Amino acid sequence: MFGLFKKDPTKALRKKYDIKLEQAMLAQRKGDIKSYSMLTAEAEAIWAEIQSLESAKA
Repeated sequence: MFGLFKKDPTKALRKKYDIKLEQAMLAQRKGDIKSYSMLTAEAEAIWAEIQSLESAKA
């Protein structure tokens, strides 16, 4: 009954993931490959966390 009011942790992580990917894309467009690779690695870490949360939920 009270599960209805709990926030979905994956929703916030997905938003964070999308922001990181957009930042990486902008860095790549500017030609800053080092920042692009760092931001992409951070996004991949967030995606792994999302996957682990979703697999634990199922």
